[in-house]
Amino acid sequence: MNKTEKPVSTLWGCELSSSNKAGTFKTDDSNHQHQLALRTMCLGAGAKEEFNIVEVITGEPENGKGVPMATLHANGMPTVNLSGLDLHPPVTFRLKSGTGPVYICGEHVALEEDISDSDEDMAEELEEEEEEIESSPEKPVKKPAAKNGVTAGKRKKQEADGSASDSENNPPKKGKGRGKKKA
Repeated sequence: MNKTEKPVSTLWGCELSSSNKAGTFKTDDSNHQHQLALRTMCLGAGAKEEFNIVEVITGEPENGKGVPMATLHANGMPTVNLSGLDLHPPVTFRLKSGTGPVYICGEHVALEEDISDSDEDMAEELEEEEEEIESSPEKPVKKPAAKNGVTAGKRKKQEADGSASDSENNPPKKGKGRGKKKA
């Protein structure tokens, strides 16, 4: 029986600067689906007081046109939260304006390609578990233990006979002197 693989997640990042204007996220693995779940984009400590514009190109960088994604400035907006933005490879980030350094951080998630097979496997496992539960003998239900060693049936009989002691019918009140015998 095949079990569904858990998605594999690894940290991904790149640095864009005047010497390295582009960073690309791509994979050669065709057995799994891949995603880049972006988290943050921020300026490094050595960033000048200038606008740093980062654009994203989906697909092959030669064929694609860049779309501005963030404009960062050391005094105004040094960090951008990109949570919730998931991209599929290949994806290229390019520093269109500015000298950086700009750091891009994300999560590379590898997913199974054929999810329908795993759903069928899970359905088969559930059916097998249900069959096991139905075929197992039922255990008798235990009655809850009675307080003070007296079962409900004995208590009713004692009350009817009047044989229950005063301490069972009238338990001591809470407060001072509880548990002390009177002289």
